[in-house]
Amino acid sequence: MSKLIMTTLAWMLPLAVQACEPAPGADCAGANLEGKNLVRQQLQGIDLSRANLRHADLRHADLRGANLAGADLSHARLTRANLEKANLRGAKLDEANLVAIRGWALFGQGARFNRARLDAADLSFARLSNARFEQASLYAASLEMAWMTKARMAGSNLQDADLQEAKFNNADLGNADLRGAKIKFAIFQDTWMEGCKGCPFDWMTPKHPVD
Repeated sequence: MSKLIMTTLAWMLPLAVQACEPAPGADCAGANLEGKNLVRQQLQGIDLSRANLRHADLRHADLRGANLAGADLSHARLTRANLEKANLRGAKLDEANLVAIRGWALFGQGARFNRARLDAADLSFARLSNARFEQASLYAASLEMAWMTKARMAGSNLQDADLQEAKFNNADLGNADLRGAKIKFAIFQDTWMEGCKGCPFDWMTPKHPVD
């Protein structure tokens, strides 16, 4: 009997999760919101950890303090979304549009932004250690005082970006483009820079740090 009850609950749980109505502080962990229209929605403090948000439209959404840890936001549209102090640890944002987002002090350790657009994004004070930005565009973005330790940014576009006081220790900037970037007081200790344009090569490590 108990086995039957557990089986029934296991079958019902995904339905309850998928029926989640996004709202401030709502528990939508693991929800399937693929392609969902959430333009300009107020979603402060919402729990979207492990949620499927592929191709979702979150333009101008207010996600301050939201939990998006482990969520899949591949190809999502987040133009001008507010992600201040949001938790994106381990999230997938490959090929997402994050142009001009407000990401002050967000937590994105281990997140993936490969081939994503982050032009003019505010990522100042963000925690992005071990994050991946391979072939991403961060043109004129602000990474002032961001933690980028061991970040993989091969082939990324950082032209005219504000990198002042950012910490790129042991990062991979191979084939990246930093021309015009502000790098005053930025730290590039043991950073890989082969093929980089505009990098401060006096910091370059002789061995790839993330091999």
